[in-house]
Amino acid sequence: MTDFGAIDALLAGARKEVPLPSAEERRTLREELNLSRAQLAQALGVSPSTVGGWQSGRDPSGEVREKYAYFLEGARTKLAAGAAEEASAEDPSLPESADSQGDAPADAGQTQDGGDDDVDVLAAPQPCVLCGEPARHQVAGFPQHLDPAECGSAAPVEANESAEGSEPAEKTEAAQPQPQSERGVRVVPVGRRLQTADSPDLIGTAVASALAEHSGDVESATDALVKRAIPDAMALLDHSRMGGRYDVVAHPWMPDVLRKQSSRGADQIWEARPKWSRSELPAGKHEITALDVNGAYLSALKTHLPLGQLEHSSGNHHDRRRAGIHLITPPDWEHDAYLPNPIGSRDEPGPLWVTESTLRLLLRISGPKYGLCDPPEIHESWTSGATEGLLEKFRIALKDARDRAIADNDDVTLEYVKAMYSKFVSTMGESNYNRELYRTDWMHLIRSQAFANLWWKAHRAYDEGLMVVRAMGTDELHVIGDWRAVFAEGRGVTEVKVKDVYTVGAG
Repeated sequence: MTDFGAIDALLAGARKEVPLPSAEERRTLREELNLSRAQLAQALGVSPSTVGGWQSGRDPSGEVREKYAYFLEGARTKLAAGAAEEASAEDPSLPESADSQGDAPADAGQTQDGGDDDVDVLAAPQPCVLCGEPARHQVAGFPQHLDPAECGSAAPVEANESAEGSEPAEKTEAAQPQPQSERGVRVVPVGRRLQTADSPDLIGTAVASALAEHSGDVESATDALVKRAIPDAMALLDHSRMGGRYDVVAHPWMPDVLRKQSSRGADQIWEARPKWSRSELPAGKHEITALDVNGAYLSALKTHLPLGQLEHSSGNHHDRRRAGIHLITPPDWEHDAYLPNPIGSRDEPGPLWVTESTLRLLLRISGPKYGLCDPPEIHESWTSGATEGLLEKFRIALKDARDRAIADNDDVTLEYVKAMYSKFVSTMGESNYNRELYRTDWMHLIRSQAFANLWWKAHRAYDEGLMVVRAMGTDELHVIGDWRAVFAEGRGVTEVKVKDVYTVGAG
């Protein structure tokens, strides 16, 4: 006999999964309420990267799906009510709700952070820094569409699962400044969010939580924090961008020079990594100090980064308001006997693709102040409107946490912060470990800036009378002489520490 009671119980407990809106709407609902991934993740009891995955098309299941659906429906209701109140305020003929009475409509020219100092109306339309289409406003000097719906790069497209999957979907027959296959994939609307009054210590909270979870076991807590460094870095970046003045294209179409030539190969960008040693030393015995530059990649986060999708141009011209990659013929370098070549260790002659960081270094040292070489010849470029402060709040948050950790002898936080900024840089290109930010150009730019910073330290040492013996990678500089008169010693990002002391030559 069939157990009808068991079947009834099964049917009573069975239910269809709660439907969810599209991945794009999930992100939009959260961002319209000025909530970060970290805030939503904490409320749902998941990680920020999990929320990021849901916004990229993956679906939750079970009880957490119901919680997520409840949040999304509540967010939709709240935003709809807000829109109705705004419409009522703008049209006196409509009845006012109790909550909206007395509220003045927001000025269309103001940013949500409460001021219109950064927004100006342009006398004539100029190309939007994000999509290239005509825009009538500029934000902090950069032409932009204030309404994301008007921005040609704002059409939502879900990123492909493969590393090179950044082909956009169909778009409307609006103005098309570029071929359809060259449109940006996603815009992260971080430009006009509300400023938060208090900035939570996300790093300190994560460390305390890990130590508590592992009963104070420092090694286990450190291992756990390092494993989650990438999603935590992205959550910190998202929080630091709240109130930012610029929108950023997070998954743009990339030119072929930024794509790997094979699955295990490299792209065509030359990062100018130095691997230089002085060919000869004066006769005699010399004590050489190997200096270690602290936080090289952390300092390099302050560099000129392109905001939008890269656009092509040709000709021997450099626009300092833009940044990207450039095909150049580098100048001859006649100082290799005592200073490393600013384009790094390269044997092959001829043109090569370099980053903005390398190009600006070459242009500066070829100018009248230094006159160390001829200017490079620029053949073509892929650039977008740029700012040097894009990651500045993110960098300062990491630096401050690092400084506190050093002062408190807190090795857990120190290793965690180091993993956050180093993995952030290494995974923003073609990586399966970070699906939220696909900016191979940024990765090369930051790395090249670290190499350029090391070159400037070598030049400073030479200029102050030290003998530069070696420059390697991003953080290794070998010198002869009283280096403490030139560089501050310590563990801070503006200081250096001794890595080794050795002697060469005969006395």
